[in-house]
Amino acid sequence: MSASSSSRSHRVNRRRFLQAAAIASTTPMAAGSTRARAADTTQQATAAARAVAPSGSDVGSLFPFIQKQAVQGPFPMSFTNPQFRSLEDWTATARATVLDLLHYAPPPCDPRAETFERVDCGDYIREKVFFNTTPDLRVPAYVLAPKRATAARPAPAIVALHDHGGFYLWGKEKLVSVDGEHPVFTEFRQRYYGGRSIAIDLARRGYVVVVIDMFYWGDRRMLLDDDPADWRDRPSTMAPERVQAFNTRASQNEQLVGRTLYTAGITWPGVMFWDDIRTVDYLLTRPDVDSKRIGCVGLSVGAVRSAHLAALDDRIKAGVVVCWMTSFPGQLKKHIRNTIGHTKVVPGLHRHLDYPDVASLAMPRPVLFMSGSQDGLFDLDAVKASFATLNACYAKAGMPDRCRTRMYDSPHQFNAEMQAEAWAWLERFV
Repeated sequence: MSASSSSRSHRVNRRRFLQAAAIASTTPMAAGSTRARAADTTQQATAAARAVAPSGSDVGSLFPFIQKQAVQGPFPMSFTNPQFRSLEDWTATARATVLDLLHYAPPPCDPRAETFERVDCGDYIREKVFFNTTPDLRVPAYVLAPKRATAARPAPAIVALHDHGGFYLWGKEKLVSVDGEHPVFTEFRQRYYGGRSIAIDLARRGYVVVVIDMFYWGDRRMLLDDDPADWRDRPSTMAPERVQAFNTRASQNEQLVGRTLYTAGITWPGVMFWDDIRTVDYLLTRPDVDSKRIGCVGLSVGAVRSAHLAALDDRIKAGVVVCWMTSFPGQLKKHIRNTIGHTKVVPGLHRHLDYPDVASLAMPRPVLFMSGSQDGLFDLDAVKASFATLNACYAKAGMPDRCRTRMYDSPHQFNAEMQAEAWAWLERFV
């Protein structure tokens, strides 16, 4: 190697050494700088989180995101949308959407009704009946038939739909008092029904009345393998604490049943609404029922059922919906916890239709909607918004007199004053 080559090699090696030394000397500084920037970012994020204004929502800091996902303004499939001009076309489209989203459509079936008990109650007969709502599902019902209703002179009929009420041990009995019943019914009916057995009141007004047990209630309640005898037999001597214990257990497991139904590929509302539609099928098999004069009525979850039965079944001639009408976007902030459970959730429905839009599917048939201004389950502005939507839909259809929205100064109940208005409405239209 020449002297000049040796000199060049020495200079290159020296440069490489100095570059490596420089990199080595600055790496701790770079790492420290990165850690400092990360710490600053974390502190800024923490400060930002602390600076967020209180949401006032049951879902706290998640509410702004959730609220932004909800439909703002008129719902795309609402009849109030200018694109819908034909009531008939809109009904076909919107109803098909609701039925599809239920993810449950049992095949038609013969009710194959059987009567297991007939009790003479003076001016009416109380029957305990079982009939099919699907090919393999039989439901229990009370049927109250006025003695004057016969095949020669059939009577109008009412599908009376019981509530939720956090009271699962019995269902249909909430609306039908019987001899020797448990004392808890006295307080329950006083709180929610003005002390009345409304199915009996309707029968005495001349209607054939049917009341089924809703899925998960009454004779269809969930019993576990090791449940005690009193929860199975429901004696009238059962201590109130034992009744409450069952209801508490049922309430705690409602979300499990809902999740299990969804995992099976169906929805709880689907089961509920189709049971009610098939109850109308049963009524049409009775010679003492005038098939052209059938109405429905319900409080709370019974109101949800009544609204949907009128919306989905044209055989219903008039309906009454008590204390369950609202606009869902207005419920999101603070009125989901004790109001919207698995019994009411139809996934994806409220991308298309608000609840009053669904109820408007009853058009042109008349429906009375009653709510209470002291009902803590609902945002009052959301109730008023739903009333506005209902009235707008019926007005657009050219039948504003067939929708009545009433706000009572009352809590979550179907009191005597409300009942008087409801019975007059049914007498007028059924």
